[in-house]
Amino acid sequence: MLLAHLELWSTYWESVSRPYTVFICSLTAALYYLWGRKCQTPALVSSQAFSAFLLKHCPVVAERFSPTPWCWGGRLQTLVCALLKSRPHVTYRNELIRTVDGGQISLDWVDNQASATYPECSCRPTVLILPGLTGNSQQSYVLHAISQATCRGYRCVVFNNRGVGGEELLTPVTYCAANTSDLERVVQHVRGLYPHAPVLGAGVSLGGMLLLNYLGRKRSDSGMVAGLTISVPWDAHKSSASMEEPLNWLLFNKYLTNGLCRAVTRHRKILEKVVDVDHVLKARTIREFDERFTSLLFGYKTCSEYYYDASPDKKLPNTAVPILCLNAADDPFSPQNAFPLSIVKSLPNVALLLTAHGGHIAFLQGLFPRGESYMERVFGQFIQAAFEHPKDIMKACDIEEEELS
Repeated sequence: MLLAHLELWSTYWESVSRPYTVFICSLTAALYYLWGRKCQTPALVSSQAFSAFLLKHCPVVAERFSPTPWCWGGRLQTLVCALLKSRPHVTYRNELIRTVDGGQISLDWVDNQASATYPECSCRPTVLILPGLTGNSQQSYVLHAISQATCRGYRCVVFNNRGVGGEELLTPVTYCAANTSDLERVVQHVRGLYPHAPVLGAGVSLGGMLLLNYLGRKRSDSGMVAGLTISVPWDAHKSSASMEEPLNWLLFNKYLTNGLCRAVTRHRKILEKVVDVDHVLKARTIREFDERFTSLLFGYKTCSEYYYDASPDKKLPNTAVPILCLNAADDPFSPQNAFPLSIVKSLPNVALLLTAHGGHIAFLQGLFPRGESYMERVFGQFIQAAFEHPKDIMKACDIEEEELS
């Protein structure tokens, strides 16, 4: 009997002492340890009253965020999201609207006529989605956001920036983060079609910059009941510097710059009337593109002047609607040292939700992160909270009902 036990332990020891077994066990233990350290409750920076509202009606803000364990760092989160994220099927109704300068804007609608919660279209809440720098209504994060909104009974409309929604440019004008005239035109159009339906703006990356700049300029006359931003770059100078770090340039900056240049090439015939297109197409970074194209097109003396005007951090004190902003500390596009913590702490209507990990427009969870992520859950819960509890959220943000037009 004793001999049998000794033989059993001898066999067991031979197995566990083999190099590959030790390696696998060590790797598993390391992964488990690091994953446990990465699972943290996000930091919620806001007034006490707004925090209480969010904890009650948007409980995801208090849940531990467990990022995908094999996605190390914000860069990998960002890349994996772009490669693996699923694309829910969405059928759009396209509408082209004209602008004062003779241009046109492409809007992609999801009317959600099957909404059981809001069968009457005239009062069905509308989510206005603003995509990122080179994005449009076909981006996976837009499709997932629409899925979240429509399952709750809401209508969606995607504001495609000029020249990126498949439409032709009728005037030599595109878009930038500081110019809010097109967004104002879109909001007026949406409100004109459905004057009794509340509108919530949701901006992603550059779309978030545009939304916050708009809300800051329009104040209580924005035509929106609330705002939501995801992965917004708070300071364009610091964001540009981060994106020009060698690895970030190779992984992201180069790709986005090529996308911007492709858009210029597509509309070359009309744009060459106002810029040196050949010079623009030689740009190798987003900053060079903005120096040669964006700042000139929108009348800025320098790119630095444009970046200062485009940065939304200093505009927050002028906003007059409830706003929730989701950012990750390891976002290569929006560095942590640019987060406007002191400004947000002084405002009753703005909340900043910060995760330690999540990258840029990613926030992936699960071992195979193709479906709903933390980002989508925040989006879905917040828009529902804002639409279904309008009086409570305004009270929590110290906003008088008559202040909003």
